[in-house]
Amino acid sequence: MGVTLRPSTAVLGTFLWSFMIFCLCPQPVLGTTRHYKFDIMLQNVTRLCHTKSIVSVNGQFPGPRIVAREGDQLLIKVVNHVPNNISIHWHGIRQLRSGWADGPAYVTQCPIRTGQSYVYNFTIVGQRGTLWWHAHISWLRATVYGPLVILPKLGVNYPFAKPYKEVPIIFGEWFNSNPEAIISQALQTGGGPNVSEAYTINGLPGPLYNCSAKDTFKLKVKPGKTYLLRLINAALNDELFFSIANHTVTVVEADAVYVKPFETETILIAPGQTTNLLLKTKPRYPNATFFMSARPYMTGLGTFDNSTVAGILEYELPPNSLLHSSSMSMKKISLFKPVLPALNDTSSAANFASKLRSLANSQFPANVPQKVDKQFLFTVGLGTSPCQQNQTCQGPNGTMFAASVNNVSFAMPTTAMLQTHFFGQSNHVYTTDFPNDPIVPFNYTGIPPNNTMVSNGTKLVVLPFNTSVELIMQDTSILGAESHPLHLHGFNFFVVGQGFGNFDPNKDPKSFNLVDPIERNTVGVPSGGWVAIRFLADNPGVWFMHCHLEVHTSWGLKMAWIVLDGKLPNQMLLPPPADLPKC
Repeated sequence: MGVTLRPSTAVLGTFLWSFMIFCLCPQPVLGTTRHYKFDIMLQNVTRLCHTKSIVSVNGQFPGPRIVAREGDQLLIKVVNHVPNNISIHWHGIRQLRSGWADGPAYVTQCPIRTGQSYVYNFTIVGQRGTLWWHAHISWLRATVYGPLVILPKLGVNYPFAKPYKEVPIIFGEWFNSNPEAIISQALQTGGGPNVSEAYTINGLPGPLYNCSAKDTFKLKVKPGKTYLLRLINAALNDELFFSIANHTVTVVEADAVYVKPFETETILIAPGQTTNLLLKTKPRYPNATFFMSARPYMTGLGTFDNSTVAGILEYELPPNSLLHSSSMSMKKISLFKPVLPALNDTSSAANFASKLRSLANSQFPANVPQKVDKQFLFTVGLGTSPCQQNQTCQGPNGTMFAASVNNVSFAMPTTAMLQTHFFGQSNHVYTTDFPNDPIVPFNYTGIPPNNTMVSNGTKLVVLPFNTSVELIMQDTSILGAESHPLHLHGFNFFVVGQGFGNFDPNKDPKSFNLVDPIERNTVGVPSGGWVAIRFLADNPGVWFMHCHLEVHTSWGLKMAWIVLDGKLPNQMLLPPPADLPKC
């Protein structure tokens, strides 16, 4: 048979589509264009002697690692082969003028339905470091997640000595039952959801759980070398303390922003956050192995998975070692376990947070907004909603658990807010009257008010382009003070201050750090305290902000910002891509 050289309609269509994508690229493409394909598929996975069908990317758990360089364009085609709707968020990517690729369902896009596909098209501008990607609809991110590693531009070095090897370490949670069924049941009954059976490191629960010794992550290292550990907390509902027995690590990056290096034995990492560590191994073979352990930092009143995940740091045997030929000697190798802080050790959490400082040098400046155009005070915390008629609810005093920002529990729309904003069709989808401050001020961290009911609404804040924002996020003691890791899409922000008790607008700003505060995309609002952030609204679009404890997001601890177009062409949101999913 001969070979035809005539292009098929499909090929021609693919070419024209690729050309359109190229023309709409948000930034001049100075780097490489990298193509990935994510097939969303069901996969049988066994952990803790329990086999279940999970939603996965390409049959992998955790999902595939994406590697790119600063300046690269990514085209990631997501094809949905499962019954669930799906969307993918590229956590921490700025998405400058490319909000259509941000991923949260019903915020920047309608979800990808069964049998459909969508190409996420974005360019990595001015970012390098460890980020990650995950499903952003319901609780599907329990199994749909993976690392997103951004290397520096070619010829640009790290601001520290080049490591011998780089290793992603991604924390997760394993549920024996279906997480979708768990949250569905909780939202029906109004009670707290069932907790996970285990935490995982790179998808493996490790030896401290029953029927799990074979499913242990092992990091094999050589003596006298430096390893870069790229830590990601992909757990659904738990902040984690992490430590490696008998080893000190050096923190060099958080949320893909370089920090002033500091040594520590323990780190705290909240869901959504990433932290890069330098691990310098011992100079000689130690005749020992070492647990790398993580367990929760928990401050709320609810139930939680009170267990510990461990991986093993294992030194390679020296060449010509007698231990190679003696299995008996291997049994004599010591195993060391780290001492982790107490589960509710808020002082350790605050102490770790206080050490994080931006590098703030000429190559990596900290461009902290020095003036503020708009100030906001948001309370974040739990509350209640009334039980529906003729129903018995399992929340406090027969109510339903809820969560809110400024007492507004966010109601997700049934269509994508970015699309309705872009085409000026927001009527009956959302309103723009989100309160700048608590409507009814109270003693936020004192004795809680008798009325714990929240209001409901799809309310947003509108910001003119280039508005300099200062936001105070204040925890409340309603249904118990609790740490809340808040994530802002589309921006990095500077953490200029934090403290315990109620924020004092007269006293507390005097101690703000406007020189080298940590810059990140997810920050823990301290339990019984407050955090102050600043950011420049220089990215037009609709940007989600929510607690990264998935249960709190499900209960309504979320809101969104609309950033209007600027006057110049490069300050305007690009039109939606042709394959944007429809609701």
